[in-house]
Amino acid sequence: MLSSAAMVLFLTSCGGSGNGEKTNTDTTKAATDTSTAATTIPTSTIVTSPQNMMVVTHKVKDFAKWKPSYDAHDSMRLAFGVHSYVIGRGLTDSNMVLVATKVDDLAKAKAFSKDPSLKKAMEKGGVTGMPSISFVTMTFQDTSTLDPKTIRSRATFTVKDWDTWQKAFEEGKQDRMANGIMVRAYGHDADNNKKVVVVTALADTAKAFAYWKSDAFKKRIESSGVTGQLQRFLYTVVQRY
Repeated sequence: MLSSAAMVLFLTSCGGSGNGEKTNTDTTKAATDTSTAATTIPTSTIVTSPQNMMVVTHKVKDFAKWKPSYDAHDSMRLAFGVHSYVIGRGLTDSNMVLVATKVDDLAKAKAFSKDPSLKKAMEKGGVTGMPSISFVTMTFQDTSTLDPKTIRSRATFTVKDWDTWQKAFEEGKQDRMANGIMVRAYGHDADNNKKVVVVTALADTAKAFAYWKSDAFKKRIESSGVTGQLQRFLYTVVQRY
């Protein structure tokens, strides 16, 4: 009897220990799996909250001399709620510069664009000719990072109706992708949503250029309500703040 009791006690002890180890192992594995799943969720790079921006394009005598001058006046821009975002250089003329900035307050940014201090800073930096300044509201942005050498396109044009154009534009996503065109941002003039701006990146320049010349592209922009001549500026990003 003593022998039987000892055997039962031994088996019970082994069984209890085994069950405990199994439970602990499963709990640890579940916690690890949960932790792994939580850390592998990708962060979206798409921004659809409207963002007001000030975009300036102008020519400079020497980009290498202009850039330090531009950076030196950052405090002046910040005083008006204007934040540096992207600087690009023209594809065919590297002394053609595009400066895109984010703005906190449109009224203050517009006042800044007319402030004598900005004109003086541009002259000091070697800006030539009359700069083009526009205020836009971007309604879509893809903030993912691309190779700086990727060619970008900034197209501006007018449309009959913003909602009609946007619907048609979104429907053309597959055509753009098939022709090496990636949408980076689009929106409209801050005061007139019939003046549209679209920024794209070219994954395949040969396909993209051919597509823009095709009848298919012409029909698509006509059906979306685009009016007048489409203006396009090609550039590469040299700095992203």
